[in-house]
Amino acid sequence: MTNPAKAIRIGTMIRATNEDAAENIAKIADLGFESFEPFFWQTTNGQNLADLGKRCRDAIGDRDITISTVGMFGNPLEEREMDLQTLQGWKDCIDNAHHFGATCVAGFTGRIRNKPLTDSLPRYKQVWSELAKRAADKGIKIAFENCAMDGNWATGDWNIAHNPDAWELMFNETPDENIGLEWEPCHQMVYLIEPLPQIRKWAKKIFHVHGKDATIRWDVIKEHGIFGKEKFVFMRTPGFGDSNWTDIISELRLAGWSGSIDIEGWHDPVYRDALEMTGQVHGLNYLKRSRGGEFVE
Repeated sequence: MTNPAKAIRIGTMIRATNEDAAENIAKIADLGFESFEPFFWQTTNGQNLADLGKRCRDAIGDRDITISTVGMFGNPLEEREMDLQTLQGWKDCIDNAHHFGATCVAGFTGRIRNKPLTDSLPRYKQVWSELAKRAADKGIKIAFENCAMDGNWATGDWNIAHNPDAWELMFNETPDENIGLEWEPCHQMVYLIEPLPQIRKWAKKIFHVHGKDATIRWDVIKEHGIFGKEKFVFMRTPGFGDSNWTDIISELRLAGWSGSIDIEGWHDPVYRDALEMTGQVHGLNYLKRSRGGEFVE
């Protein structure tokens, strides 16, 4: 009998830029993660992705672990040398996702640097219309993470997909069914946006979920405001932040969503460095409990 709990899997992201993704998977494959998202930061470093995908799957072996999504994070809209590597990395990830067993490639849209968000839309449409077709031809979805990377509506240099008003503009430019979101509540909480109503409205465009949360320091906001001297929000591993992930997962289920929630680590101010895996395993078990417990076949 199929385990209904695992219609939503709980996993983690795996760094892949430095040619050690398979080794990283092997190190933590027995900790209870049910999925992995290998990801590249700006460049694949010229790796043979077909071989890397095979090695990642070999590292998983016969464990009940999937790779649904591969990440490619950078700015593919401009033409600096690293931007061109990012664009090529998107093409290579799309072409080779199937070697990982993945059906989705995720990352940032990119942005025309230091310009208002709307100035990026023509270039966004040019680049992503072509990549959407390339992906559709291979049965691959494209998902944009809703991370501002310290940008805003007026300026920035990484991503325009960080605001629901921007999503409306983007999806008007690229109405392709295989373009959507790699969503997480954290990046909306940073803007003091309530995440749960977004699921109800945007669930059909959520292709992948990052397990990352936030703690909002309301006492700081009341005294110092936001974006002042004092830090008013911390990014947290799930289980340590403000979100009730039982509610989040319930809303996803009500919307008919299935897929992977992969923890995005390396941000928690407490559970990091030597405590990174301590925090991630806590987050893993917390998310599994929030999902509704383990089903015994």
